[in-house]
Amino acid sequence: MKPATRYFGRFSAVVLTTGAVLVGAAGTAGADPIPGCTAGDVTAVMTGVSASMTTYLFTHPDVNDFMSSLQGLSKSDAKQRTQAYLSANPQVRDELTAIRQPGVDLRNRCNIPLKAEIASVI
Repeated sequence: MKPATRYFGRFSAVVLTTGAVLVGAAGTAGADPIPGCTAGDVTAVMTGVSASMTTYLFTHPDVNDFMSSLQGLSKSDAKQRTQAYLSANPQVRDELTAIRQPGVDLRNRCNIPLKAEIASVI
């Protein structure tokens, strides 16, 4: 299996797991769910973010190669290298931030704590 294929498999698993955690966090917040914060809403937003990220990585091979190079690194090493890469490539940082923005907006709108996210290096 190609490293990029494994990366996308892991990336998809993280996105799906994140959605599940977000749903759990949103579901325990109160009896009446906040409009737009149902399990379906969370899944739809995270699916859109995942699809946008997939398209971006396939259309930006240099970024895809960098992200693929993080496989096997510890979380702290991957985070440090990613932060350095994004600092050196502000346009990429801004584009990835824009892709992730719907998830950030959802978290803020639905009062989902930051700790509910599985992994975030941006």
